[in-house]
Amino acid sequence: FWSIQFPVETAPFSSKDPMKAYQIRNEWSLENLQLVDLPDPVPGPGEVQVEIKAASLNYRDLFVVRRGYGSKTGTLPLIPVSDGVGIVKATGSGVKRVSEGDRVCPLFMQNWISGLPNSERLTHTLGGPIDGTMAEIRCFPEEGVSRIPQELSDLEASTLPCAALTAWSALIEEGRLKSGDSVLIQGTGGVSLFALQFAKMVGARAMVISGSEEKMQRARDLGADEVLNYRENPEWGKQVREFSGGEGIDHIVEVGGPETLPQSLRAIRPGGTISMIGVLSGPEMKAQLGLIVTRQVRLQGITVGHRDGFEAMCRGIQASGIKPVVDRVLPFDKLLEAMELLPQGRHFGKICLEF
Repeated sequence: FWSIQFPVETAPFSSKDPMKAYQIRNEWSLENLQLVDLPDPVPGPGEVQVEIKAASLNYRDLFVVRRGYGSKTGTLPLIPVSDGVGIVKATGSGVKRVSEGDRVCPLFMQNWISGLPNSERLTHTLGGPIDGTMAEIRCFPEEGVSRIPQELSDLEASTLPCAALTAWSALIEEGRLKSGDSVLIQGTGGVSLFALQFAKMVGARAMVISGSEEKMQRARDLGADEVLNYRENPEWGKQVREFSGGEGIDHIVEVGGPETLPQSLRAIRPGGTISMIGVLSGPEMKAQLGLIVTRQVRLQGITVGHRDGFEAMCRGIQASGIKPVVDRVLPFDKLLEAMELLPQGRHFGKICLEF
């Protein structure tokens, strides 16, 4: 998909009926998430018009609906959901990065192309404060979209912008993971399963902890070298160290937050890296900070990643044949039901919506 793309002669996208979209209206809550009719957006100079074909959910999407980021969440009305995939139907003047007919993902961070993060790059994010992907047609700056591996279905590709890139940034971009390293992965959500797949892609040894025996077996089937039930072993840090031969784990994908970080600090090796990705158990720190200092642990915050990382990840996915794990698919008009599944934590992989 990195070969030269020639323009496809198609007419600009148009629909007889009004475009359907979801908007959070009036106030921040699931009850105010409404399906509405909106005019078709028209691409301006440097913009592309994308017909969205599929979207995937992240826990962040539910957080946004409840205004979990305060004033930084955005203003109403807001089109929710960060991740999606679609087909370029029209381009504005001067567009060169993509052509009509290309399958693309809009990038979560529209302004972070490469380099180090800063306020400008981290704050222009889809699904809040910028309108997201739950609309049949969206326009984006050409710099804010990237082509995707053609081997992936629309549903599979819709999982890439947030969950996949977060795992890639944690282990590959920031973690510099290499063959023979050990990785501890918490849970079996979207980020966690991508982390497992990327770890195996580079030849690392991966251990997955979960509270479900069924999910533990499915993680084994996906390539996990070892699994552990954290409900049966609440002090799992010591056992995880044994998996690594006693020295400790090289890299931990930390999604739990304050309830799991104390055990992660017991499990990590001196000089190891803990990638802080989620805070599912709350925002307050409960860990012994002295362990970070005395053992020279690297505690690295991860917020998705940049476009260069996304495109490098796509090349890795294409070369290795990785297939994103989709747990279930709901139709476009079942967004509320899909949102309500997120906090239940029963899914293995991603919850997706088909347009």
